[in-house]
Parts: sequence; structure tokens; C-alpha cells
Amino acid sequence: MNVIEVETLEDERLAVFARLTEAQLRNRLEPEKGIFIAESPKVIRRALDAGMQPLSYLMEHKWLDEVREMVEAHPAEDGGEVPVFTGSREVLAQLTGFELTRGVLCAMRRPQLPSVEELLAQTNARRVAVLEGIVDHTNVGAMFRSAAALGVDAVLVTPTCCDPLYRRAVRVSMGTVFQVPWTRIGESVHDWPDAGLERLHACGFKTAAMALSDNSVSIKDEAVNAEEKLAIVLGTEGDGLSPRTIAQCDYTVRIPMRHGVDSLNVAAASAVAFYQLVG
Repeated sequence: MNVIEVETLEDERLAVFARLTEAQLRNRLEPEKGIFIAESPKVIRRALDAGMQPLSYLMEHKWLDEVREMVEAHPAEDGGEVPVFTGSREVLAQLTGFELTRGVLCAMRRPQLPSVEELLAQTNARRVAVLEGIVDHTNVGAMFRSAAALGVDAVLVTPTCCDPLYRRAVRVSMGTVFQVPWTRIGESVHDWPDAGLERLHACGFKTAAMALSDNSVSIKDEAVNAEEKLAIVLGTEGDGLSPRTIAQCDYTVRIPMRHGVDSLNVAAASAVAFYQLVG
């Protein structure tokens, strides 16, 4: 294992862990050079098992023996050893600005995303989730975890939805962002909802907008549940789905509420929707 002791916080090789913003890590101008950070041995193992390419690790001394086998089983892109930067808790806290409570960070190559059509064909998807404009990374991570647990075939994120590979989203998902196939449905705000919904319909999907409205049907509605292919569309925190999205979906679906509660947090609502509609 190629272990490198952290001697200076100015080492440029450590910039990915401490000095680059999430936008710089994504590298939108050159996506093939994009990087994301996975945190904790469990999450990193799931990423590696899914074929993610490790670029470098950062960890406290005490983790070296525990992760040695994992690190050595997944070589660098050129077949060599992946550098493992290590130091004391105090030194690494100075570097990252926080204590590594989960012990290990791994910088990984951002994967190339397939088109919507490729993803749906590859997975033979029957039930997909569409995340419209979800802005909280914790919610995105929780929704991926529910999608994985409840059998959603794929997740599509709209152009205004936050990045599923943002560090916090990955951590909250417990690495399930690497288990559930996903891609973006459009690259600019002009690609959703009109063009995006057209693409889903062209692929044979009926669309179900999760929203409260006078013409909504219960999540237990027989027609909705009987659809061969269904895209479950969930909207941003607070405002929910845009009226334009709701108007163009085949169904508007509600979760029946009691005690005067008018809505659930979007992550909680997604779990209920997936449980009922995935079947």
C-alpha cells in the first residue's frame, strides 16, 4: 500500500480533500475529469463494488490496517497503487476543517452518465423516480436510500436538482447512490418539464405527479398501481412540483393524510410512494 505521511497542509495533492469546492470537483466544463468524495469505509466499499475508480485516500493512522485489503484490491487507473495520505487526527482536522469522524475519505473519478433512454433500456425499468428541483442534499441522499430499499429501478434528476454525488448526499444515502442506476434528465432548465416528460412518454412511461390537488387520486388508486411503466415525480421542498409539471403528468397522486397534516417531508413522502407504487 502506497502510504504517504501528511507533512504539509499545502501539498497540492491534498487539494481535493480541503481546498476545492464541490463545483470545482464536478468540473462541469470537462465532466470526464470530474471528481467526487466518498466518506467512510462502508460507503467507499459500496462505491468500489459498483466500479467507481479511486484516485486517492485520506485517513487517520488507525484506519490503515482495517482498509488495507480494500485499498489493495482496487488499483489506480494505470494499474499502480492508489496513494493513501495519512496523519494524526489533529493534523487532518487542520487540513479538512473538521474531524474525520468516519475515519476515511476517498477521492473518486466521477462516472460518465448514460442518457435517459440508455439507462431505462439497460435496466429494463418499470418504476422510476424523478426528482424535480430537490435542493437539500440530505433529502436526495435519503430518497436514494429509500429507492434502493424499496426496489425503484432507476432515479432521474432534473437540471435544478442538487448533485447525488455531493459528499453529504452520498453519506446520507449510505452509498446507495452507487447501487441505484441514475442519470440527469436534461442539462439546462429548458430541458424540464416539457422535453423531459416527452422523453418519458416516448419510452412508454405514464407519469404520476405526487401533489395535493382537487383532481388528485389516492396513492392506492388501482389504475395508477396497474400501470406497466410508471415514473413517480416528486417536487422540491416547500413548493412541491411546478404547476406546469403537474399539468403535463398523466396522474396527480396524493398520500391520504390524517389529523390535519397537509404534507410530508419529500424524503418521507418518497418512501411511502415507493412502497405503494413499486409493488
